[in-house]
Amino acid sequence: MIVRFHIEPMMQDEFEYRVSYEGEDLYGDAGLDSVEACIIAATEGLGQDAIAAEVAYKGIISGTYALASLALASAQIAQHALQTTEAIEEAAR
Repeated sequence: MIVRFHIEPMMQDEFEYRVSYEGEDLYGDAGLDSVEACIIAATEGLGQDAIAAEVAYKGIISGTYALASLALASAQIAQHALQTTEAIEEAAR
């Protein structure tokens, strides 16, 4: 199964995430200090059935990543999510 990580800013330097599958929330957490921390926590909570995850920041999907990539490149994936959302928000202005 391919899950989705929904990551949202709460306040300055505080984020929340939830993991869903086919529109149903599986789990989540709040109060993390970065997008990368959300990706790491969301990845650690996944069970055996998950093979990949879509990463969405502020409702914008930046990519679909295999679990191994999520674990090994969480900093780069977080940066890509931030840059993708920023670019789309800038273009929409």
